Amino acid sequence: MATEVGSWSTAPQADGMFSHDENLADANRSYSGDEAEVNGNWTPQEKALHEARLKAKAKRRLRKSSSRNSTSESLSESGDVAGGDPNSPKGKVNTNDRKSRTGKGRGLPKKGGAGGKGVWGAAGMVYEDEEPDMRDPNYDESSQGDTVYATVVPEVDEKELGKMVNPIVKEYFEHGDTKEVQMLLKELNLGPHKYEFSSLAVSLSLEGKASHRELTSRLLSDLTGKVLSQNDMSRAFDKILKELPDLILDTPEAPQMLGQFIARAIADHILPMSFLDCYKGKVVCEHARVALDRAVVLLTMKREMVRLDNVWGVGGGLRPVKHLVKEMNLLLKEYLVSGEVSEAERCLRDLEVPHFHHELVYEAVVMVLESKGDTASHMMMKLLQSFWKTGLITVDQMNRGFQRVYSELPEINLDVPHAHSIMEAFVDLCYQESVITKQLRDACPSRGRKRFVSEGDGGVIKS
Repeated sequence: MATEVGSWSTAPQADGMFSHDENLADANRSYSGDEAEVNGNWTPQEKALHEARLKAKAKRRLRKSSSRNSTSESLSESGDVAGGDPNSPKGKVNTNDRKSRTGKGRGLPKKGGAGGKGVWGAAGMVYEDEEPDMRDPNYDESSQGDTVYATVVPEVDEKELGKMVNPIVKEYFEHGDTKEVQMLLKELNLGPHKYEFSSLAVSLSLEGKASHRELTSRLLSDLTGKVLSQNDMSRAFDKILKELPDLILDTPEAPQMLGQFIARAIADHILPMSFLDCYKGKVVCEHARVALDRAVVLLTMKREMVRLDNVWGVGGGLRPVKHLVKEMNLLLKEYLVSGEVSEAERCLRDLEVPHFHHELVYEAVVMVLESKGDTASHMMMKLLQSFWKTGLITVDQMNRGFQRVYSELPEINLDVPHAHSIMEAFVDLCYQESVITKQLRDACPSRGRKRFVSEGDGGVIKS
């Protein structure tokens, strides 16, 4: 046992460690030095106080050295070395304990367990209901109930309204489907400018054809009560009446057409019956007065009718064939009298039957065969040439018209004995002026096989 004690006393100290004996030796050395400085004039109380200060200083030095090296031993309050054996429970350092590593505090949890991240808080704390945060990583959309998604369509600006409405109306003139226009208008947020759609549609139809105006009247009738109201229609027509001085510059017949629009709208119950009464004695513009007078006249004439269905006429594709043939005959006869190609072209365009233009070619050639002299043939050639150059009559319609004459030539020859010779001369003239093709010219029928006499006669055709 004495040997063990000796070995313990002579064992080398660990680096950075100070034993209790060394602390006392340092204290004695400091004491001897201080005592020499004061020349031995120490009272017992001063000496005891000085020794206590030295011991406290040694303990502070020991704490600083132990904090720098976590493996070093700690010194207890009594000065004994604790945790000398690393395998002993006292020598192990528990990193999960709540005791302070710096020697400060009592080792209790921070803020009584109410502080830190992910803690429940202090005992007895009452929490308020918090709304779920969508940015929370634990946010569950399915547990929040039914989610309603609303599509917000911005309101169309008044300046951009024309750019968005004009393509819709022009496309409607091509397909004529009012349901598609209704669907497109519901997708737009027109807001308080909803009534301007009607005014823009009517203005575009005034610049177009009669079929376009008929389509516009049908469109306004179908949209009333679904997308537009009678109040919107009244505001739209009131705006058009005020814009008549500008519309008449491009369309001289705008007042009469607008009067027909108003009469058709009242008959279709688009406008109220009191619409015309609101303007009595209040109209200053002369053009607006003409339009309102035209509407009054039409409503008076058609008082027995519920609807003015034929105010714009019947569309080209819906007209009977006999009516179209009669119109084309009248067109050609007026042209032979006046000789105005532009007027004939305008009348043909107003018929709006591009698929039936071969009838015009057929009637023109028959008139040439039945006419006397060369005047009719030259005038008809100029008319067909003008229609060919402008593209009003296509090559297919031109060929069909001449082929119909070719097939009926034997019957025509019964009434016109020289039909074959006149036909050959007219076909050659049209070919020279580039009205028909070479294949169509070669397909023209002749009287039959031409018989020649002997070569001495010079190839004269037998009569």
